[in-house]
Amino acid sequence: MASSSPLLVWRGEGFGHGRSRKLGHLWVETALSAGAWVLALDRKGVPVSPSFSALAKKYKSRLILERGDVTSRRDLEKARDRALRKSSLAVIVNNAGIDQPPAVLKKNFTFSEIPIEDVRRMFEVNFLGAFQVLQVFGEGVARSGQGSVINIGSLYSAVSPDQRFYDHLTGQTPFMKPPAYGASKAALANLTKFLATLWGPKGVRVNTLSPGGVEGGQDGAFKSKFTARVPLSRMATLADLRGPFLFLASDASRYVTGINLMVDGGFTTW
Repeated sequence: MASSSPLLVWRGEGFGHGRSRKLGHLWVETALSAGAWVLALDRKGVPVSPSFSALAKKYKSRLILERGDVTSRRDLEKARDRALRKSSLAVIVNNAGIDQPPAVLKKNFTFSEIPIEDVRRMFEVNFLGAFQVLQVFGEGVARSGQGSVINIGSLYSAVSPDQRFYDHLTGQTPFMKPPAYGASKAALANLTKFLATLWGPKGVRVNTLSPGGVEGGQDGAFKSKFTARVPLSRMATLADLRGPFLFLASDASRYVTGINLMVDGGFTTW
């Protein structure tokens, strides 16, 4: 990836919790270190993190922050128009997403109690937000005759969460990994295949990058149960995701499209 290959990254820092924020920063940092310029989008009113400020200071004009909401087509169109004044776009990364780890939930629900508003909001950001990004920016990439789209998926785009990972958590109602999260990521993986066939003849590659469980301060019991299920016997680190990301963003994957690249330590092999 060179400076002539600009990268558009949806950081998702305002939408997600711990994971989306860390991954968004990772994609930005990795792209910048590879020589790209980056347009990052985050919601209005979300404070700029110290780590992002450090990147902005280091890379100066190669990192631009725009404010907007992926669920607002008007915001996306404004960001697109401003970005195109600088350069054409070569890579689109859909990272914005909502997850619901145990620590952020005020109340646990049984399946029958899950508020439909929670399900709707998760799909609105995780799937419809990505859908709109690709509507607004993707056609321009397709018209250029080359480029790469990377949709950030999840381990749970391919398999169901094992609820036994969480059965040690106390509470009147046991924690249950929300079904809408995996369903929204599975929908995104299917959209990847649709667009890979639609834009393939135009020279655009469209792939999903699905991290497995990423180390992020989870409790010891969870990590013990999770890693026992992973053939490589550990959770992923952020460093494990850099190579697969650069592979999909660069010409190294110029004959790869329509796949869901599972970076999961072998979790989905059994």
